[in-house]
Amino acid sequence: MNLRRTSTAVLALAAVAAAPAAAQAKTTKNVKPLRVLVSNDDGVRAPGIDALVTALRKLPKVTVTVVAPAANQSGTGGKTTPGALTATKTTTKSGYPAIAVKGFPADSVNYAFSKVIKKSKVDLVIAGINAGANLGPFVDLSGTVGAARAGAAHGVAALATSAGTPTITNFADAAKQTTAWVTANRTRLKASTVQNLNIPQCSAGHARGTTPATSTAQTPANANVFATVDCTQSTAASRDEITSFLAGFATLTKIPAKPAAA
Repeated sequence: MNLRRTSTAVLALAAVAAAPAAAQAKTTKNVKPLRVLVSNDDGVRAPGIDALVTALRKLPKVTVTVVAPAANQSGTGGKTTPGALTATKTTTKSGYPAIAVKGFPADSVNYAFSKVIKKSKVDLVIAGINAGANLGPFVDLSGTVGAARAGAAHGVAALATSAGTPTITNFADAAKQTTAWVTANRTRLKASTVQNLNIPQCSAGHARGTTPATSTAQTPANANVFATVDCTQSTAASRDEITSFLAGFATLTKIPAKPAAA
């Protein structure tokens, strides 16, 4: 055995193996820190928020603060509670530190900004991952959207993220798609804006990618939000978020920072 040749080969293989790690370290070094406030409307112990927090913590230089309703507050929109709020320390389902607020989703975000963190310490508010899509006519009723809008009211970029239906939801997959959005947008966040991400769940096939929808105004009057999602069809993405969603596309829609009636 030629020990010199063997040693040279081993060193060469080690250098090749180290190259991707070195490149990744260099990339991570250039990434600016991102501070994310996470809330929801399903409650602090819901599986959706837990999956989101777990996925966010795997991203480079991301700090996560969790402040969410103590109990399920689905369908409460942007409601707020007058007077002082009560909050307690707790954890998410998998044990990440969190604060549970006795109130609505928007209360949780407002409490976070007034009692937990300062506006200058937050770059992004994410509400979700909600169990069930928040599309079209249901946007203003959504507590998930209400929490995101509360973040925008504090001058911070916000994302509402929802997936599937209340009975069919793959939160791990939805978390991957949500963090993919974070990775793509973390350097170009716009203050006081709200985007609404809805991720379909498919009984057959897989989600067909993400399409930016122009607005919910493109939604046909007879659109059935509760129709079965079909990810096996070859229909092109539509300018209407509901049609695209039902065709198996995740939809990303910029929505008003306040409800239409406000």
